[in-house]
Amino acid sequence: MMKKRKLRAACLAMACVLLCCSCGDKGGTILIGGSEGQGQESLSGEESVPVTETPEETERQEAFIRVYVCGAVSNPGVVEIPQGSRVEDALAAAGGFGADAGREAVNLADWVSDGQKLYFPTEEEAQGAWQPETGEDGSSGLVNINTADVDTLCTLSGIGESRARDIVAYREAHGGFASCEEIMNVPGIKTAVYEKISDMITVK
Repeated sequence: MMKKRKLRAACLAMACVLLCCSCGDKGGTILIGGSEGQGQESLSGEESVPVTETPEETERQEAFIRVYVCGAVSNPGVVEIPQGSRVEDALAAAGGFGADAGREAVNLADWVSDGQKLYFPTEEEAQGAWQPETGEDGSSGLVNINTADVDTLCTLSGIGESRARDIVAYREAHGGFASCEEIMNVPGIKTAVYEKISDMITVK
């Protein structure tokens, strides 16, 4: 009888030990891994991460300029072209010449700058600039570079708004042009440009 009681007590003690161990394992699992929902939240990475521009993106922004191309072109508007581009690059970005463009009216080899406006005249406009008619008052119809405003100067072949403003600034700083050839002292106007406009300008 005594042996049976000891055996029963031993079995009861062993059962308690197994039960306690089982509870301890369960508690350890919760402590280490957390709940199932918490594990999924950690893996999903829902926390917002600040977005910053990479050096490559910043460098790209600095390497491109925006130019407004209008007039006789296929797709007038603002185009984005690489820094250091020429007029021909801006023209290509705007889809090329329009059907009625005066193709020789603008210097395609000229440099462009950020924010510049490039106007491409029609063939009719270009012809009007190349072959000025004599007025009824006997005037030659030539552009007087000592009095012409920016818009009038822009009618000259190869002279855009930026270059026209340079001409006005030069004559104001030097009291006007003494000769037509002096216009070559204006930054950006060299022999090639002067040869295109020499028959279109005068000084008075």
